[in-house]
Amino acid sequence: MAYDEDLALRIRLAMAGVGGVTEKKMFGGLGFMVGGHMAIAASGEGGLMVRCDPADSDELCRTDGAERMVMRGRAMDGWLAVAADSVDTDEALERWVGVGTSYVSGLPPK
Repeated sequence: MAYDEDLALRIRLAMAGVGGVTEKKMFGGLGFMVGGHMAIAASGEGGLMVRCDPADSDELCRTDGAERMVMRGRAMDGWLAVAADSVDTDEALERWVGVGTSYVSGLPPK
């Protein structure tokens, strides 16, 4: 499945005020990088992939539509999958963009 281009455009618009954003095709989706770190992506499986502080994973997964990403059969703290219908408003999308960008902005640049 290809990523949702409309969702990617909405992410791009939501990140317009964030400095140093680059885009990179990855994992069948389109990742939005800050300082070389993926902050958020329009997932090739639908919805979003969001980077977050691993310590916040439990709390963020209590949000409707959010769950840990499963990579190689293992649920990963710090990586969330957010269902497409959970970001159908700009406000909801901007919240998740904020989660991803605020976390990676605190990481040393790659």
